[in-house]
Amino acid sequence: MDLVKYNNIYSITVLNSITPLSKSLNNFLSQKMKATKYKKGDFIVKSGDICDRIHLVRKGLVRGYFDYKDNEVTTWVGVDSDLVTSISGYVNKSPSLENVSCLEDTVTESLGVDDLEYALKNYPEMTTLYRTIMERYYLFAEYRVFLSRIPIAKDRYDYFLEIYSDEVIKRLPKKYLASLLNIRPETLSRMVLN
Repeated sequence: MDLVKYNNIYSITVLNSITPLSKSLNNFLSQKMKATKYKKGDFIVKSGDICDRIHLVRKGLVRGYFDYKDNEVTTWVGVDSDLVTSISGYVNKSPSLENVSCLEDTVTESLGVDDLEYALKNYPEMTTLYRTIMERYYLFAEYRVFLSRIPIAKDRYDYFLEIYSDEVIKRLPKKYLASLLNIRPETLSRMVLN
C-alpha cells in the first residue's frame, strides 16, 4: 500500500456535503487525513488487528467479512464515497472481529481514532457530522439485519436490490453477493437470470 500524493479535498468535499464545517475543522481534517492506495486483494484491516482508522472510499469496492468454518461470510460492502472500517475494532480500540478487504483497486482517505476524538472535543460541528454519520450507519445496519432475517432467498435478493446502490449491484462479484445474501451461488444465478 502506498501513500498517495494529493491533499484530501475529496473527503473534505464529501464531509461538507453532509454538514457545513468550519475553515479550522477543514484545515485540521486536511492535515490529519491520510490518503492510501490499495490493490485488489489488499486488506484495509485483518481480523485480530487493531483498527485505528475510519476510511472514506475515494474510489473502489471493499467488503467486510468474517471466517466461519472454512467459509468467508460477507457482512457488508462499500463503494465510492462510503465510510468503511471495522466498527468493533475502531470504536473499542480492540482487535477487529472482521476483515475489510478490497475487491477492486481502491483509494481511501482515512482519519485516526485519536484525531477523531480530538476533533469531537475541539470542533462543535464535528459532533453534528459524527452524529449524522452514525445515524446513517445505524440505519443501514438495521437494513442489513432485516436483509439477513428474510427467510426466502428471492425476497432477500429483491430487498437487496431496494437498499443497495446501483453501483454496488453492478460491481459486486456474484460470489460475494451470494455470501452477503446467505444463499448458494447457483440459487443466485437462477434469480439473476429470471
